[in-house]
Amino acid sequence: MTTPRVLVTPAAEATIDVLRDEHGPLMFHQSGGCCDGSSPMCFTKGEFRVGANDVWLGQIHGCDFFMSASQFEYWKHTQLTVDVVKGRGASFSLEIPLGVRFLIRSRLFTQEEEQNMAPVYDGEEYLTRPMEA
Repeated sequence: MTTPRVLVTPAAEATIDVLRDEHGPLMFHQSGGCCDGSSPMCFTKGEFRVGANDVWLGQIHGCDFFMSASQFEYWKHTQLTVDVVKGRGASFSLEIPLGVRFLIRSRLFTQEEEQNMAPVYDGEEYLTRPMEA
């Protein structure tokens, strides 16, 4: 079984459902910048342009999850879990008006899990790859 690189909590799934109902298809990006830039940010799908300097880590609750390549270098040995907590971040992420914010919880992969890692793609490669049947 392939080890997923990114997971999502039920609470975050519920928030994604609310946002999807209002905004349509969604995507996530984590830049690794300072302050709130290091939190996962939720956008309407396609609103945030990804490219070769971004890495696609997988999908959470039907949403693509990207991370800046430089940040991925720090996090590539960890499994990320997107969660949501009460509070207001200072970002442009779609959940902010709901009075909540997404955050990352992480843990190191085991050696066994690292043997079966899910593939990653750079943003351009992911967006231009042939769709899987």
